[in-house]
Amino acid sequence: MTAEHETSAAQDTAHDEAHDGLHPDTLAVHVGRPAREPDAPMSTPVHLSSTYHAGGPAAYGRYGNPSWAAFEAALGALEGGACVSFASGMAAISAVLDLVPTGGTVVAPRHSYTGTIGLLDDLAATRDATVRYVDVTDTKAVTDAAVGADLVWIESPTNPALEVADLDAIGRAARAAGALFAVDNTFATPLLQRPLESGADLVVHSATKSISGHSDVIMGAVIARDTVLRDRIEGRRRLHGAIPGPMESFLALRGLRTLPVRLERAQATAQALVERLTGHPALDEVRYPGFGAIISIVVTGGADAAERVAESTRVWVHSTSLGGVESQLERRRRWPAEAETIPDGLLRLSVGLEHADDLVRDLDQALHAAAPPIAVD
Repeated sequence: MTAEHETSAAQDTAHDEAHDGLHPDTLAVHVGRPAREPDAPMSTPVHLSSTYHAGGPAAYGRYGNPSWAAFEAALGALEGGACVSFASGMAAISAVLDLVPTGGTVVAPRHSYTGTIGLLDDLAATRDATVRYVDVTDTKAVTDAAVGADLVWIESPTNPALEVADLDAIGRAARAAGALFAVDNTFATPLLQRPLESGADLVVHSATKSISGHSDVIMGAVIARDTVLRDRIEGRRRLHGAIPGPMESFLALRGLRTLPVRLERAQATAQALVERLTGHPALDEVRYPGFGAIISIVVTGGADAAERVAESTRVWVHSTSLGGVESQLERRRRWPAEAETIPDGLLRLSVGLEHADDLVRDLDQALHAAAPPIAVD
């Protein structure tokens, strides 16, 4: 076996007969385990080595690591494709955008993640690419924009507007146009949405978020429909050196094992919060796509009021991330790169595993504390 095919071979374990017909909850627990042999470890160990003895499949630490391979097998099985892991979500996004040729055209949501927007701006500036920004809820606009494109990049739900795209229709349009179709599935996770089944060629995750789920890992992943695309993506990782650490891979896989139960609890709590926050006098709007653990609320009073809310919570954590066991919130427009069409007072809420009553009470007291004083004549 050559070094190039070491990780590809590991992917095959995601599709072997032992795992055929299993539910996603079961796959999350079992795929990527060592062989069941006497005294074998239950979990794939952390392989801390940059160098291997010659003559074997690994060859060199930048080409492969058993800790990566185990994580890739599990996430690939959940998405239904061949996975390549990366040092971060941004590295994963970069590898996909690298497939766009010089002078090429990309279709992307106007409310894409700010890091993605930055990469697209760089692509336009350095490689003469054209970026067609679209509203992903306007399916006709997206499918029209796909004509002549090299890549259709979709987030669904979008970050932080929480807009949902018609992936099936967009997938058909991308295929008809001869464009690659990539979906950032970070918010939905493969338990709620499997874009490859809607015609996507590539699926991207910030594994930092719900996949690892404990706010202690930075990692990314790309899952490809076929091995040809998988090998192209792996080639970008190899050349750019954007490899994940073995410890990060171990932790991300450990987190993935509990994704089904974490997501089930967080989603149920998010739905309860939406019911209790809708109509709140201190909110102009509550946005929720109907699934998942992310909510966006628009605080009455704009940016200042929203910042006061973020600074006044005791249970909710004011932080720039999501998908952890702790509930987190952030005013997204505090970042200059955020789209101007996102309301100043929008707070993105990532619902964790705390009790719903505690989360509602904490947010309610923060909203009241941030309310502007009533003028007295």
